Amino acid sequence: MKIMTSIRMFVALALASIVMTVTAQDDRFANVTIETVPVSGSISMLIGSGGNIGVSAGNDGILIIDDQYAPLATKIKAALEALGSDTPKFLLNTHFHGDHTGSNADFGAASIIVAHENVRSRLVAEDSPALALPVVTFDDNVTLHFNGEDITLIHMPNGHTDTDSVVMFEGSNVVHMGDHFFNGAFPFIDLANGGTVQGYLRNLEKALSWIADDTAVIPGHGPLGDKDALLSFYNVVKDTSIAIRVKKSQRMSKEEIVAAGLGDEYASWGQGFINEQRWIETVFDSYPR
Repeated sequence: MKIMTSIRMFVALALASIVMTVTAQDDRFANVTIETVPVSGSISMLIGSGGNIGVSAGNDGILIIDDQYAPLATKIKAALEALGSDTPKFLLNTHFHGDHTGSNADFGAASIIVAHENVRSRLVAEDSPALALPVVTFDDNVTLHFNGEDITLIHMPNGHTDTDSVVMFEGSNVVHMGDHFFNGAFPFIDLANGGTVQGYLRNLEKALSWIADDTAVIPGHGPLGDKDALLSFYNVVKDTSIAIRVKKSQRMSKEEIVAAGLGDEYASWGQGFINEQRWIETVFDSYPR
């Protein structure tokens, strides 16, 4: 009898823990609103919680880039309905992180998911449901002809992760940078999943060489930007990386560089997801010497 009572208590506690976890997750997103920001022509940006969503709305229907967290799927669909339809024909993933792919399973039944082949590999490794997986994958780049323009996904190797792409809208003169652009903040570079500071800088240089001065630039995180904003971001990533590498070459330890800091001019850049300490540690660990 005592054994059965103990088992019942264990099961009850386990169920209570699950309910508390789900409730806490729901509460986290309960007050999130999805803001629609016009970008250029038929292109809009949705801001909520997680990565910014790009939207192409036109005669062919709706195409979206990324889809934030799963609990926000209903709110995202409501915002898309206001733009023409809550059922995108295409969903493009800029990379595999959950704040950009969390709603894949909600859209995957009716939308064709397109992403770099490494996105699918990483989602499969995470035991993601079949509906969340890209069904069209590519190696270097792929172009969709949709809503009267060429929409091209271009792989950016070993930058933020090893799964990243940027998305170019040729006719609308818009680029969605995914997490190769944290507007006004130090970036998160996922060293554990193929990201490198070296590759990140190379990829930014490529993107800057492609886009025009008047190109609208959708960041993975932060407000809508332009080429000047992307260039400022690049310069901060480059200049701080050089400063950290110089200190490392002088045999300063990671802890000593963190204690020394990067200077007051970069104080605002550490107010986001990645603070100054984490950025210094990322750069230090990304360069072997």
